[in-house]
Amino acid sequence: MKASDLLVRALEAEGVKYIFGVPGEENLDLLESLRTSKITFVLTRHEQAAGFMAATWGRLTGKAGVCLATLGPGATNLTTSTAYALLGGMPVLCITGQKPIKKSKQGRFQILDVVGMMEPITKFSKQIVDANNIPHLVRECFRIAHEEKPGPVHLELPEDVASEGVDRQPFTVTEVKPPGASQTALQAAADMLMTAERPLVCIAAGGNRDKTLGVLQSFIDKTQLYFVTTQMGKGAIDERHPKFLGTTALSSGDYTHDALDGADVVLMIGHDLSEKPAFFMERGGKRVIHMNEDQAGMDDVYFPQLEVLGCTAANTRTLGELITPSKRWDNDFFERVRAAWRTHVVDAPAAETFPLVPQRVVRELRDALPSDAIVSLDNGMYKIWFARNYPAHMPNTLLLDNALASMGAGLPAAIGAKFVYPNRQAVAVCGDGGFMMSSQELETAVRLKLDLTVVIVRDDAYGMIRWKQETDGFEDYGLTFGNPDFVCYAESYGAKGCRVTEVGGLEAAVRRCCEDGGVHVIDVPVDYSENQRVLIDELKNKERVV
Repeated sequence: MKASDLLVRALEAEGVKYIFGVPGEENLDLLESLRTSKITFVLTRHEQAAGFMAATWGRLTGKAGVCLATLGPGATNLTTSTAYALLGGMPVLCITGQKPIKKSKQGRFQILDVVGMMEPITKFSKQIVDANNIPHLVRECFRIAHEEKPGPVHLELPEDVASEGVDRQPFTVTEVKPPGASQTALQAAADMLMTAERPLVCIAAGGNRDKTLGVLQSFIDKTQLYFVTTQMGKGAIDERHPKFLGTTALSSGDYTHDALDGADVVLMIGHDLSEKPAFFMERGGKRVIHMNEDQAGMDDVYFPQLEVLGCTAANTRTLGELITPSKRWDNDFFERVRAAWRTHVVDAPAAETFPLVPQRVVRELRDALPSDAIVSLDNGMYKIWFARNYPAHMPNTLLLDNALASMGAGLPAAIGAKFVYPNRQAVAVCGDGGFMMSSQELETAVRLKLDLTVVIVRDDAYGMIRWKQETDGFEDYGLTFGNPDFVCYAESYGAKGCRVTEVGGLEAAVRRCCEDGGVHVIDVPVDYSENQRVLIDELKNKERVV
């Protein structure tokens, strides 16, 4: 068989079901091999979107998603979504083509050092120079992509290598479970928590993996410890839980931060330095237990006093067996935090004005969707409001990026989620700026006959940066733009479009779109004046819970 056939068979052995991408002429042998395989090739309209889709597959399944591009500009278009996967801890295999490496008649046309370009933003990058190396390279790529911290890997398949004859077979796929921590480390963690007065759990990105889900809920139920989450830890435990104290949507000063500021011991599950810090450590302050599969990277705001390393699921389970609720714990403090958080965040009234304030956008969307619906956020001002105000009922039902924080990911991520969960509702929430960076993928969603709703939160500007510009005392300059008629724009792709024109209109529109099926775009004007009132003035003047 050809080398491209062997590569496809190796991918099939790894359980690959879909490859997202935009092929070029250097990929034609591989494309032909895919045509007769069990793998479905999903043609996208931009390589970056293909990478976001593959990363979302990896994020939701724990198994590497796969994306494909050609050489040169195709490969460079993959770099943003590859970096997104690297910082976000999402396993991905990027495959790119290349001109023949043994005999070229085109000089340096379109040729870049793609392997070298990918090295800083992947865990592994390699050119396939010999078809006989394909079995071990594919197996090694998946092994590296899956091990903590998960992330992207890259293989370059030159055109002449792809067409070579080869007589090899894929490697057998093996799974290796990481060992648990030592009993000494686990007992030390249990002792720190049991002897604390205000112990608190913070669940971050590394704790929000498929293998830990369910284990964390059992841990909280048994120990009765209070917990918060980072943005990328959202939903690891049902946020209606009575011990939940909110999400660290801001860097400091919010009601949730009162719990972190008042805690004397914090069990940090799955902390990742790539994510914006949940809190800032100070010398001589609280003690922190780092529980993850890899060591804590030290910096000025995170330097834990104890590390519990190894399989997070196994360690959480074992640690739970060593802890019983203690009379030493100051539960009254955390209940005061919870009451303040619920009063000012969860149950706070949202203005019934139009354009909608962001709290109203969040509430109407939550009320319109079932618990298992997946909401995929792009990046913009609304992301803070969703992280802060949207209660996630199930794991990975609010997908946001607090690592690279790239615009343009919202719609492709929602498409990727539909491939993992085709029978669940999926809604992409995008600012008008981020939406227009990947809006061409509406055609992809329509062509694939997906049931998908896109909510465009429109303020006719790069709203988050304009808010920062204002709060830092700068003049309003360089961040305002015009938009197309989003209803007509959606219809031009064969989707359906509608506008929200009153309070309650978003909830009604989302319900209608989910019932009708197909691809829908909802244009929602937003009033961001609440940023100043709530996120600046209210938090600046709030009474700190002590």
